[in-house]
Amino acid sequence: MASRRILITGANAGIGYETALGLARTGAEVIMLCRDQSRGEAARNRIRWESGSLSVELMLCDLASQSSIRKFAAEFQSRFESLDVLINNAAVLSQTRQLTDDGIELQWAVNHLAPFLLTHLLQSRLMAAESARVLNVSSGMHRRGKIDFDNLQGERNYHPRTIYAQTKLANVLFTVELAKRLEETGITCNALHPGTIATGLYQQFLGLPKMLSFVSRWYGKSPRTGAETSIYLATSEEVAGQTGLYFRNRRPAPMNPVANDCELRSRLWELSAEMTELAAV
Repeated sequence: MASRRILITGANAGIGYETALGLARTGAEVIMLCRDQSRGEAARNRIRWESGSLSVELMLCDLASQSSIRKFAAEFQSRFESLDVLINNAAVLSQTRQLTDDGIELQWAVNHLAPFLLTHLLQSRLMAAESARVLNVSSGMHRRGKIDFDNLQGERNYHPRTIYAQTKLANVLFTVELAKRLEETGITCNALHPGTIATGLYQQFLGLPKMLSFVSRWYGKSPRTGAETSIYLATSEEVAGQTGLYFRNRRPAPMNPVANDCELRSRLWELSAEMTELAAV
């Protein structure tokens, strides 16, 4: 793993932090993609200290902004010739409907469109690596999700957990479709469920105020446990060549049956390309 370059989004806290720490301990070159510089630098310094590795770097990007994603991708391409593993880990759950500067509902923008856009912009660097891997952190909630094209961004009715489940299903649909489109390239693409983890995101999912954050810890596993499947899929030779799958507890698991719907995947792909202004992808 010492020669592998791994990019992780949302790496300054929760599962992303533990994933970055675990991978740094393997000797991999870890690039943490974070929105906030001060929190990102603090997390990077802790990971360097805990792992004993100096091959941990921070790069900044606001995944709610498509212009920020494009700016980051251009910077990454100017600095690095290849990328071995991309872990699309970052996610949000907003209790109220919010729009990004691009006019897109926040959860849809960060949880689905950001991985879609980022993966496409970095595809040339993934193809330059030997046996590159793309990992999309989804959720068991994807099995409850439905792609509602008439209420895709909560325009008619916004329920935070319903929209969240929809974005997590979109992660799985994107994973399966991307795997099929890249099957001749050597790039593998898999989705995963980290488990029910005691993070700030889970607290938001429960709709708990900060003063009751201890409640989420009763029901959720530790972020370190939640990072295990991501680390396994990023490093293990056991999964080399496996693609288009959904993993839970480091093993392939059943996914929502609609993932087999070619027309649904294609329609979502085309819409995502339109919303991210990607031509002919």
